[in-house]
Amino acid sequence: MSSLPSDQTSDQQPSTGLRADAERNRCRILAAARRLYATEGLGVSMASVAREAGVGKATLGRRFATREDLVNAVFADRMEAYADAATEALADPDPWHGFTGYIHAVCTMQAADRGFADVLTMTFPAAKALEARRNEAYNGFLELIARAKNGGHLRDDFVSEDLVILLMANAGVIAATGDAAPDTWRRLVGHMLRSYAAPGAPIPAVPEAPRPTALYRAMVRLSRIGPDTV
Repeated sequence: MSSLPSDQTSDQQPSTGLRADAERNRCRILAAARRLYATEGLGVSMASVAREAGVGKATLGRRFATREDLVNAVFADRMEAYADAATEALADPDPWHGFTGYIHAVCTMQAADRGFADVLTMTFPAAKALEARRNEAYNGFLELIARAKNGGHLRDDFVSEDLVILLMANAGVIAATGDAAPDTWRRLVGHMLRSYAAPGAPIPAVPEAPRPTALYRAMVRLSRIGPDTV
């Protein structure tokens, strides 16, 4: 059997190396974006992601042409978990428990990752996979609402837009309190769940308020960074 010509062999070796380099760069970019988005939110620039990853802006652009492409890749697994949370809640035989459990689960996801907190309150039309999973979760939530109302424990005037309002408020509290009073969001969610409950519904407990000193530190922090950066 004849061997490959030397020029073909030399072409294949660099090609393999380039593919490996491209994959390493992609992984570095995704890891850097996850770190920055989780701590600073989606306001981080593509240039900052490139610096954090240790690659040039051109390299970043070759891997992810737009911010939507990068966001889609970074948060695909989290949006998957978001959609799965609705499926799990629908499997709960107690509609009200499933509803409140879903609210807690989604708000916990927000608190764990500031970038994802932003994702849940924004739309990315170009990120088709991300938006498809969001729509799946939304349809599941509509079913959760209907079940909880039919069970008599969710107020009749609750609408799906109230979840969006809650997520926006929760994202704001998470961003404003930061590490100074990191569990403040739990009290917000507790109060909101009480407001959603119909008369006679089991009332969820409201977590303790943050200590005054912790809340003061959060207020000082917010005054230093400015409300426009939250």
